[in-house]
Amino acid sequence: MKFRYLKSFLPAAAICISLGLSSCIGDLDVTPIDPSVTQEFNQDQVFHKIYATMGLTGQTGPDGSGDVDGLDEGTSGFFRLIWNLNELTSDEAICSWGDAGIDEMNFVRFTSSHDQVKGLYGRLNFDVTLCNHFLEQTEGKTDDKTRIQRAEARFMRALNFYYLIDFFGNVPFSEKVIKDCPPQIKRADLFEYIEKELNEIETDMYDPGMAPYGRADKAANWLLRSRLLLNAEVYANTPRWNDAATYAKKVMDSQYQLSDSYSHLFMADNDGSSVNKAPNEIILPIGADGVMTQSWASSLFIIASTHTSDMPNWGTTEGWGGNRARKSLVEKFFDNGMIPFWADMNDLSNLGDDRALFFAADRTVEIAKTSVFKQGLSVTKFSNLRADGGLSKDSKFTDMDIPFMRKAEAYLTYAEATLRAGGSQDEALKAVNELRARANTKLFTSIDLNKVLDEKSREFFFEGHRRTDLIRYGYFGGSTDYRWDWKGGSASGTSFDKNYNLLPIPASDLNVKIGRAHV
Repeated sequence: MKFRYLKSFLPAAAICISLGLSSCIGDLDVTPIDPSVTQEFNQDQVFHKIYATMGLTGQTGPDGSGDVDGLDEGTSGFFRLIWNLNELTSDEAICSWGDAGIDEMNFVRFTSSHDQVKGLYGRLNFDVTLCNHFLEQTEGKTDDKTRIQRAEARFMRALNFYYLIDFFGNVPFSEKVIKDCPPQIKRADLFEYIEKELNEIETDMYDPGMAPYGRADKAANWLLRSRLLLNAEVYANTPRWNDAATYAKKVMDSQYQLSDSYSHLFMADNDGSSVNKAPNEIILPIGADGVMTQSWASSLFIIASTHTSDMPNWGTTEGWGGNRARKSLVEKFFDNGMIPFWADMNDLSNLGDDRALFFAADRTVEIAKTSVFKQGLSVTKFSNLRADGGLSKDSKFTDMDIPFMRKAEAYLTYAEATLRAGGSQDEALKAVNELRARANTKLFTSIDLNKVLDEKSREFFFEGHRRTDLIRYGYFGGSTDYRWDWKGGSASGTSFDKNYNLLPIPASDLNVKIGRAHV
């Protein structure tokens, strides 16, 4: 049975327990309540709320009683914030909207007062402190249910800490709910903490594929650990390539399997149906349900923002026409990254790659004006249609679960880490070709690090990974070797400062002397 989040987990006052954040995220706080005040604790509801923070933004459906104040609630969601700051800043996505702050992400010009930067900081800190609250309230309980829930709460806390060190570097750190602002931890020390946490909780998590749907298991633990270790040189100044490969291989050898159909991974029945076997690959989804989990910041965001009225049916009445592909992404589906002048962009089936999910009619590959949605190919990767032909639950809000962690990532992590460690090129080549075979595209006969990076883009474009990958390769801030269209605000691309490899700690936090996150 598919695990679904409750529409409302706790009374608003109980869940918005500031959780000690009011002095730490300035104008992005939640209603402060003194943690010394006794409140009723419902273990299962708070536990489910921990998972719900990945897909929901507050307490009353799509808007109202938001977890994080100070910005539009629809933009305050976990996935939407991560997506915006990992994709719009990269060589994959660009947005046409004229909203304040959009171009700052498109061109990597954000400041410490940027709403999305503040929102991401507030969201991740809120989620960490919610986990702290649960762990404090269940401390000392040893029954099997609590033991497993505590392991998963620690996993979710580690996941949020992972994004904090990835985006911000040195950040506030506490394992307790406290009124005062926590002390700052060094990036390398937080790296060690996350690795230690994931190691300690592994035995108390479900075996791969055995957790209730929507909850993390040992494979999620291994995949997060491989992701952390792949970036060890960035986070902790010491490469850990062999360790990253080891944990990626554990995921590859687990009972999860690549879905036979790439497109099924991104459809409304990707939680499983008579036709759609996507759960075989999806290790940790962000659950969505058009009736029970209505949100502007989860899968509706990625589906609606990439579609508009002239496109084939995508399963929802919402079509916002904002996010589309940069030319640099489209080029990766052509040999040598060059689009032939004779290429028929209206028929992308000739590319021979099932992952080339673009819409080209009345579009241009080139983007001369970033505010025009039809300049740039539209992305049709995400849909609220069902593979089995059935009806979705709501005409507006979506059922597609975000495939947040899936097995395919392990193959590319293994390939990259193996190559960087000086390991077997044949093994790295085999791992990449597993994904190319699934995509029904021609197999590689040789492999190198740049081929792996390009393959990561073809496999995971618009899934919220890209900025992190470019930083690890040295292709993001400070790089003059790799450019993309509109990088740094120039149509042909220009470099920007290496300081942008980290997001600035919000100005409101600087006022309480946390300081800017620099390694």
